[in-house]
Amino acid sequence: MDKTFALGFPGLTTSTKKQVVRQITIDLTPDEAQNLEKYCEQTGQAVSNVIEELIRGLSVT
Repeated sequence: MDKTFALGFPGLTTSTKKQVVRQITIDLTPDEAQNLEKYCEQTGQAVSNVIEELIRGLSVT
């Protein structure tokens, strides 16, 4: 199942200081998509918010 999400990258700004949004596509297995959808149903969160939260939690060195 393909899901497309728009994600903001605050470090990338234009001269007018607008936030740049970058759109990505991720391919999920049926099981992964089902898990994500169930999680969103249980928590009441939007899919894009869940993925953004997970990305923010990544440790970058």
